[in-house]
Amino acid sequence: MTMTQSATSFFEEVRVVYAETAAAAGLTGPTETERILPVSRYKGGGVEYAVSLDVREGAVECDVSFTTDALSFTVDIEPLAIAAGIVDKRGGISYSARNLKQLHKSLLDQAYYVRRVHPLLTADAATTEDLMRRARAREWHRHRSTPSR
Repeated sequence: MTMTQSATSFFEEVRVVYAETAAAAGLTGPTETERILPVSRYKGGGVEYAVSLDVREGAVECDVSFTTDALSFTVDIEPLAIAAGIVDKRGGISYSARNLKQLHKSLLDQAYYVRRVHPLLTADAATTEDLMRRARAREWHRHRSTPSR
């Protein structure tokens, strides 16, 4: 299977698996890109979910991002679900995507976590920031433009 074929299959699978999740959570998308890796993005309530396929590793993952005026956070869905108390420990989610069957199962697992954490991430910014920090999300300060004198 070529990179283009696997990206096409990936985008099709994501659309099928995430259709119900996106509708239930009020997410817009997908926005699909293939710059470095095939990535499908869904947005809603100030949160973005980026589902990506690493063809070399044979893995799929879902990164969750939240941005305020001053800060940006990004974390994988599993530690976020653990921090939210939805999952007890690591290892309960599938990332494997070495074939279409594994890809489908991994997408289903990750979409399930998205459905469970999304309401917690859209309650209010302070709660979301706290949850992101408890999940050990990558955090950085956004650059503000300062007027020149």
